[in-house]
Amino acid sequence: MKILVAYFSMSGHTKEMAEYVAEGVRVGGHEAKLASISELKDAQALEGYDGYVLGSPTFHLDMAGPMKTFLFLMHQATLADKMGGAFGSYTHTGNAPKMIFDTMENVFKMKMTNLGPFHLEEAKVDTNEGRKACQDYGRVLAEQAAA
Repeated sequence: MKILVAYFSMSGHTKEMAEYVAEGVRVGGHEAKLASISELKDAQALEGYDGYVLGSPTFHLDMAGPMKTFLFLMHQATLADKMGGAFGSYTHTGNAPKMIFDTMENVFKMKMTNLGPFHLEEAKVDTNEGRKACQDYGRVLAEQAAA
């Protein structure tokens, strides 16, 4: 299984989460491609993956603007029935992952992880507990994609 872990990060916390999620995918015995959404320029860059995990911080109770733009790009790709998940960091609310998750499920018709969206308070990202939670999310999502 090959999983794309794509993220947008403002302060570095969501990037860190993405790295840990990708580690979890690899620990589960699967291939993970880690990429900032700015590296993914067109729908063809999204081809060839069995699953997609998107990360965005919550900013003003919403996902970051660049992630919204990226979702329009994703809509051009064939993603129906692919495994999906969403994660993000936050300081006071964690709305972004659920918004991304819902878009992937309801608009793109993706098969979403039964873990639901995953959000983590910024202060916990670089703790043992935070790292493990991110790794577990990636590992379980990859296992579900392989099933």
